[in-house]
Amino acid sequence: MRAMGFPTEVRNFRIAPTPEISKRFRAAGIEDWHAALGHIGRLPYGRNRERGNPALVLEEGQGTCSSKHALLALLAGEQGQAVDLMLGIYEMSERNTPGVGPVLSAHGMCSLPEAHCYLLQGGRRIDVTRTIEAAEDPFECLLYEEKIVPRDVAEYKPRFHRRFLEEWLERSQAAGEHKHVDEVWEIREQCIRAIEQHHRG
Repeated sequence: MRAMGFPTEVRNFRIAPTPEISKRFRAAGIEDWHAALGHIGRLPYGRNRERGNPALVLEEGQGTCSSKHALLALLAGEQGQAVDLMLGIYEMSERNTPGVGPVLSAHGMCSLPEAHCYLLQGGRRIDVTRTIEAAEDPFECLLYEEKIVPRDVAEYKPRFHRRFLEEWLERSQAAGEHKHVDEVWEIREQCIRAIEQHHRG
């Protein structure tokens, strides 16, 4: 078993209290990068009321892989640090995402492609939302990966994810399975709710 999080060997840096996002972290008593990663990682998993406003993670005290990592990417950008926001598609299953197994099983599925955001710093992937132990590392199940910018989490990420699912379903139908993208998207939504419940215990 392994717990996801952030590798402590990633380079740390002080947070100067000049730009907008940085000021909010400093106001919360967070003065360096490692402290920021730890603080955001400890916040509960949950969707924010506005998908395109990562600053709400601090205001609402919760966030998803998209909003948490978009916020951290904005912070690093304000500080002039080389930290990239990444979008990856991985094969989500109970083994790498505890809590989704019962949902997938109820629909006769073992896994489905999930879009996930994380950071890349110094060649190391940082995922502050993976705090629950899993038998398998999601990064070992990556199907696709690209660099994005924080504003992409609002519209580009779900649009790209849906297109990826459509192509995946076309291949599945060729193998004899028949599901519509709307049906799979709803199953995915059920999985997200299950993940949230699992994180909250």
